[in-house]
Amino acid sequence: MRTGSLRSPWARAAVAGAAAAGLAAAGLAGVAHAADVRAPLPVTITGPDKVDLALDGAEGEPGQPQIELGLTGPGEYDPDSGTDPEPIPNSGYKVTIDATALKGFAEVGLPESCDVDGLVAVCAESSLYPGDIYNPFWDIRLDLLDTAEAGDYGKIKVTGKGEGLEFNKHTVDVLVGGPELLKKKLPDEPAGFRPGDTYDATLGFRNVGSMSADGVVLRFTGSRGLSFPDSYDNCSYAEESKDDLIRYRHVALCTFEGEFVPGAAYELSEPVRVRTADFALGDIFGYSFDAVGAKEADALRAGADYRQGSGATLTLKPAKGGQSGDYTKYAEIDLPLQNTYDLDLTGARVAGEQGETVTVDVGLSNHGPAWLGGLRSGGEPISFSVRIPEGASVVDSPCSPMNDESPSEYLCFANTPFLEDEARTFPFELRIDKVVAGAKGKIALPEYDNPWEGDPSNDTGWIVLNGTGDEETPGDSGGGTGGSDSTGGTGTTGGSQTTGGTGTTGGSDTAGGATGATTTAGTGTTGTTGGSGGTTGGQSPQGGEDGLLASTGSTALLASAGAALALAAGGVLVVVSRRRGAGGTA
Repeated sequence: MRTGSLRSPWARAAVAGAAAAGLAAAGLAGVAHAADVRAPLPVTITGPDKVDLALDGAEGEPGQPQIELGLTGPGEYDPDSGTDPEPIPNSGYKVTIDATALKGFAEVGLPESCDVDGLVAVCAESSLYPGDIYNPFWDIRLDLLDTAEAGDYGKIKVTGKGEGLEFNKHTVDVLVGGPELLKKKLPDEPAGFRPGDTYDATLGFRNVGSMSADGVVLRFTGSRGLSFPDSYDNCSYAEESKDDLIRYRHVALCTFEGEFVPGAAYELSEPVRVRTADFALGDIFGYSFDAVGAKEADALRAGADYRQGSGATLTLKPAKGGQSGDYTKYAEIDLPLQNTYDLDLTGARVAGEQGETVTVDVGLSNHGPAWLGGLRSGGEPISFSVRIPEGASVVDSPCSPMNDESPSEYLCFANTPFLEDEARTFPFELRIDKVVAGAKGKIALPEYDNPWEGDPSNDTGWIVLNGTGDEETPGDSGGGTGGSDSTGGTGTTGGSQTTGGTGTTGGSDTAGGATGATTTAGTGTTGTTGGSGGTTGGQSPQGGEDGLLASTGSTALLASAGAALALAAGGVLVVVSRRRGAGGTA
């Protein structure tokens, strides 16, 4: 159970109730009664609206649930805030899952954490938080009985009850042997395909279910570096998650009327053109067909501002030939794979007397032409190591020591996405404990064969304290120069300004790094960090294992001294995953 402070409005409401009770004791019972009357708090039961069960039993991995029910509590919670939400005071509640309508055709695996009686489960809970991430959730597995036939149908009814809480009623329609649409596999990126080229996506589906589909809806999406140059009058277009480049997508929804019979395959009358931007690298294009009629398609447009397309009508036609292996449940492709980015690490030269504190701005920038999206890994960060020069110690920094045995080795992280023209600053405040002429510390990106790094020569930088001018700093592409000090250490003021990226989101929305502050070495001025960090993605069906950064040398989080030694030898890329917390999991 998480504990919270009285900063929560729900906690403050509880205090207000206690105060009202005190007023009643003082003879102001009417005022107390008025203060205690309040509307119930809304709690939303979430989950799929429907589940189609194939007669061949192809319901995913054996034992894996097809239904996950959850709760969304009142109020808002930002999962990237770095803090847990405060609990909402309540006296307990119960969620009832009633699957009796499935009796006769389905075996129902109800949550073991609940009180199960036949096909009804009662789940008693007390934890409740704003949003949905920290709230309880329940999994349900459905398997067909031998007596099941195509067309069998039933509803799972989910209700909730609790003092001071108001739950919606949620239902899940379960249909046996309905239409099941597998997607035509996307062709590989053509040979010689480059950023700026247009990919022709041939889209189609095969109905492998036992019933016809009365109309279908096509949804295709592209991440920030992809766009759709054509417009069709039976499609509508939108942008989703504009404030989150990991989840950001161009979206098109196209409706097709008619009967699409079992066992038949269909394809579009022409390929969908997908244009790639000059900065695109590993951007994701994907599509799906759903057995939803044109009249029901409006529900799919909820939550986004769709505009109606113009121009020709996109149609479906029967597909000739094709094997069952040409179709799949999920259809996605990463475009393009041939671009490069140029990460550049820079240090600085500073000078000072013994006991003085100086500021060193370590810089990481991307000279493009590609961005680092981190889309497959949900925003996997870039890491680099910083060695503190001899004679100095760290007073403050945005990075962390690698381990207790190596206090002079630090590990820094830069969240992705990292835009194609973005620069970020990592200010280190160093105290000069002992003046060592020409002391230097290396700043380095991981050393591995990265096919997308366009210029490895600037993947290192240097911090130089009280330099003589004769220090060798191989791979350093520049950096500020510290001001002179009373001991005679020379240098000029390096007041250059670091400017964050101004990349364009999806070709229209401006997004990117913030402008870095001008920093004069040796004065203790702290630079700002440009760029926005990545968040936990709604990952694509393939998940993060195919991640752009993960496939080029990332490791798990530090868990041993051996891993720390590997970092000291050159750094690693580290996958950072956020886990969903919940009480009452199934």
